[in-house]
Amino acid sequence: MSDAECVRFLQWALPQLRMRWDGFRKVRGQVRKRLARRLGELGLADTEAYREYLQTHAEEWQYLDTVCRITISRFYRDKGVYAALSKEVMPTLARAAEQRREKLVRVWSAGCGGGEEPYTIAILWHLELRDRYPDLEIEIVATDTDPAMLARARKGRYAFASIKDLPARWRDRAFQQQDSAYRLMPAFRRDITFLERDIRNEQAAGPFDLVLCRNLVFTYFDDALQSELLSRIVVTMRGGAALVLGIHEQLPAAAQGLGSWFDKLRIYREPLCP
Repeated sequence: MSDAECVRFLQWALPQLRMRWDGFRKVRGQVRKRLARRLGELGLADTEAYREYLQTHAEEWQYLDTVCRITISRFYRDKGVYAALSKEVMPTLARAAEQRREKLVRVWSAGCGGGEEPYTIAILWHLELRDRYPDLEIEIVATDTDPAMLARARKGRYAFASIKDLPARWRDRAFQQQDSAYRLMPAFRRDITFLERDIRNEQAAGPFDLVLCRNLVFTYFDDALQSELLSRIVVTMRGGAALVLGIHEQLPAAAQGLGSWFDKLRIYREPLCP
């Protein structure tokens, strides 16, 4: 399958999945490989034949939806985000929890993939912040729609390429090398619950102090679906909570219509971080 053929197909198919082509420009290679594999499984000559197949096999759209899931991730992705979380965002949320006389800071990692993001948050908390807030614990709910990625996350076992961006002192304290892989120590895994959830159909149960929704809703879904999901995400957050976006993401224009709940949120993404 040529790249041009893949692009034409995605530009036709994605709107029918309530997704947008712009989000796939730089990552379409992953989808292209999966599409080529699927055509081979179905014995189809090209994407034109696949279009015809989709039009006569409605159930195949669900399979195509899984083909379009992007699974690229790593620990400490976009270091400016984690710098802001460590220095500003999470200390602010921790102090607010203390003022409410609560014992937990609750975090939702939406679209957690293989667990890299929620585990990075857990490492950050235990190595940078826990001693400053000894009366607080962290609870992280990590959701994803891909059962294979969740199974990987629960194992907590990674190649060095996945963890190489972590600060060396974090890496040395949090991981134990086993042959050619690195296994996350139990102390950094116990605060996380992994759940299979499609954010389009079901959100995690709040209230949350911090929601990380990076490189998912506001990258791959169309504007109308972004607005729908943002309104549902906001409902899971307490007033004064923080919502973290991906480095290149923007909220939909309709976000201004969310009212008082939205007015209480702090929005963070890397260009705003030191």
